[in-house]
Amino acid sequence: MSRGLPLLHRRRVLVFGAIGGVTCAAVAVGAAMAGQDGSGSSSDASTKAASTISCPDVTGSLPEIPAKAKAEVDRNLALLQTQIDEANKRLVSSAGEGGPNFVQNAILGPLADKRKSTLDRIAISIGRQAEKPQGLDALAECSLGGDAGAGQGGAGQGSDAGSGGAAEPPATAPGTAEPTDPGSGAEDGAGSDAGADTGTGQSISCPDVASKVGAVPAAAQAEVDRNITLLQTQIDEANKRLASSVGQGGPNFVQNAILGPLKDKRTSTIDRIRISISRQGATAPSGLDALAGCSLASG
Repeated sequence: MSRGLPLLHRRRVLVFGAIGGVTCAAVAVGAAMAGQDGSGSSSDASTKAASTISCPDVTGSLPEIPAKAKAEVDRNLALLQTQIDEANKRLVSSAGEGGPNFVQNAILGPLADKRKSTLDRIAISIGRQAEKPQGLDALAECSLGGDAGAGQGGAGQGSDAGSGGAAEPPATAPGTAEPTDPGSGAEDGAGSDAGADTGTGQSISCPDVASKVGAVPAAAQAEVDRNITLLQTQIDEANKRLASSVGQGGPNFVQNAILGPLKDKRTSTIDRIRISISRQGATAPSGLDALAGCSLASG
């Protein structure tokens, strides 16, 4: 018995030690899993919080708006908000698409182009009646983060039912060209045909615009020529993008990241051609908007 008691005692110690070890291990694992869950939730939350588009406020940067320009300015302010809303919808619907630069190339870049055109129209509208505001182009760039549509607060920021791409109502000043395409100046007398082959066996082909414009008033010729040249520059830039993005994205990558944004740019440029002609009292050519869409061509 005297030898049995210590042996029994030792067994109890071993059993309790094993139980204690298992308990500690379970607590440690639970704590580690809780930590992982917490960090994951925090990461997911921050990702969701960052997955909206924030743009600089425009309304607060405008001077006093002349009464005669107010309706047109309000329309374009509403259009700025519509463009943000459309971009946020695109951001949600394209989750998981493309490579690391997809959001910049397919969403933020085209949004900046649209905003520059709209901001330009706001400046021109005010400039017709008062001193033209300067520096609005600096407000065109947007980024991820903040609340959806943030930065466009103020009066006149409604929701426009139209798309942020093609609904481009008012005019631009003579000699104003879209300041969004680097390398502008490539000459193209015909306007818009297929660009250079990208090395993939495909290139972007667009309908010819120059031949459909018709007679151009002498006073509008320079601006029309600039915008015809810009159409070709846009095609060249899109072909470079096509070549540099081979293998990126899913089946809709080219349409969403290249052809879609190109169509938006062409719609704005074609609209400026039409307005340039009509501003001189001539009949603006009809049906030019139908020439905005482009496609992939082989060879």
